[in-house]
Amino acid sequence: MANPKRIYFNTPQRLTQLIGANTTVIVAGRRTGKTDSIASPFVLRNMQRMPGSTGGIVVPTYKHGLTNTIPGLLAAWKRWGYVNGVHYVIGRKPPKSFGKPIIEPAEYEHVISFYNGSCAILISQDRPGSSNSLTLSWLLIDEAKFIDYERLKDETLPANGGIKSYFGQHSYNHSVMILSDMPQTQKGSWFLHYKDKMDPELIEAIEGTVYEIWKVKERVRSFKEKGFDVPNYLRKYIRRLDRNLNRMRSVAVYYKEYSSIENLQLLGESYIKQMKRDLTPKTFQTSILCQRIGIAKDGFYSSMREGHKYNASDFDYLDSLGYEFDPLQVDSRADKDVNRLAPICIGMDYNANINWIVAGQPDGRRLNVIKSFYTKFERKIPALIDDFCRYYAHHENKTVVYYYDSTALGGNYAVNEQDFHWVVCHEFERHGWQVEDINLGNPMRHDEKYLLINQGFAGKQRLMPFFNRQNNDDLILAIQTAGVTRGRNGFRKDKGGEKLAETEEDLLQHRTDGTDAFDTLYIGCEKFPYRDSFGINSSGVL
Repeated sequence: MANPKRIYFNTPQRLTQLIGANTTVIVAGRRTGKTDSIASPFVLRNMQRMPGSTGGIVVPTYKHGLTNTIPGLLAAWKRWGYVNGVHYVIGRKPPKSFGKPIIEPAEYEHVISFYNGSCAILISQDRPGSSNSLTLSWLLIDEAKFIDYERLKDETLPANGGIKSYFGQHSYNHSVMILSDMPQTQKGSWFLHYKDKMDPELIEAIEGTVYEIWKVKERVRSFKEKGFDVPNYLRKYIRRLDRNLNRMRSVAVYYKEYSSIENLQLLGESYIKQMKRDLTPKTFQTSILCQRIGIAKDGFYSSMREGHKYNASDFDYLDSLGYEFDPLQVDSRADKDVNRLAPICIGMDYNANINWIVAGQPDGRRLNVIKSFYTKFERKIPALIDDFCRYYAHHENKTVVYYYDSTALGGNYAVNEQDFHWVVCHEFERHGWQVEDINLGNPMRHDEKYLLINQGFAGKQRLMPFFNRQNNDDLILAIQTAGVTRGRNGFRKDKGGEKLAETEEDLLQHRTDGTDAFDTLYIGCEKFPYRDSFGINSSGVL
């Protein structure tokens, strides 16, 4: 018989599975395998061990669920040998060969159905009624920092009552797993209080019991290998340990934050010292210490609030995609906030290592920042504009209003011998777009820019900026963490980190380059509103 396929799990992933607490909260940075190897085993365990049960996968937006959470789960299952159409189906009624769920869903459009009758329902908070009338046996809450806790508490948590007559003996009945990276806002910090609910002694007891069960099973294996009968007292001891473990897990809360400090033995003290020296204080705080920050009250965008973010998914289009699609191919048809008859306004930032486009459309007194794009290192401005044009390939008004200042003139380090302005116009025209280029002149002084944009956030200018949360994740983080420096000539946006080499803990897209592109967009739309030849302004209004 061939050896079974070995699957690697890192320490956070192994600990989460071995402890198996009824409530698990994992706060960790990107690329730690939260969806792939923490959420996937959780969902798989619940669906396999509670046949016919129904669970809920809670995501902040439907688009996020389709493009991030669900693909991550399915990719992990595929590696582990689970085949779509054989072991599960998604988005359609399961075949007759599958088991029957205890409570059959009203419809299967947003359901993963397992061969044993278990179901997992995608619950998206931007889709009203997606958790109505459900009876759930478990919950996975992904990207928790974007979850509206009041809605979760009122609409979804009460549904996690399960069916005790079927699964009451299982420690994972009514289980909840909450996954997120460190929140940057007070509203997004609702799950951090679980740290106070965890009983460390209970977690230690679970760890000790798991280890004891492993030791006893090793003794049992030794008896069998030697051809001896396994003593009855060992079998009874394992059963007693299993019962105790199940009882402890059923009431346990496990909260864990994973920072670089916890990997000190692997990384070395010199690495931590280097990061503290090289990173900005806020980047070190979030990426190394895994500490919570908010929108800095003394930051450059101090008037920005949580209410300046919004969700805007086109559910009809997303539903038409089904689940068998490449998430990277999702385009502007998935965005409800895009006025397809109006031009798209853009601001840009040009840098040797990272280049940005921030796109927006005025709508009445709003400036909706509908999406941002960036390219890094060898991918320069032509590739950036290609990304933009592919995403907006179905936009009906192929007009881009390109706001630029003198920094776009005369530079060439990101492209070729032509300056940025020429390359931008040339590339858009090559893709079939008409460019209305509007020169803002010399860059606005930092103190003037600070006053203008923060007054905009406060509603004291003609336009108030709002950000599509799903399409501007990195830009929003960069804006929220942008600081100020003070000197003899007043204060400036703190751009000191822009020239440092990129690290896993200090990504280029979280620095201030993207915020400069946003500044240009806002200044242009506020000070130089565009009206096209048909008498339609950039909000699509006559």
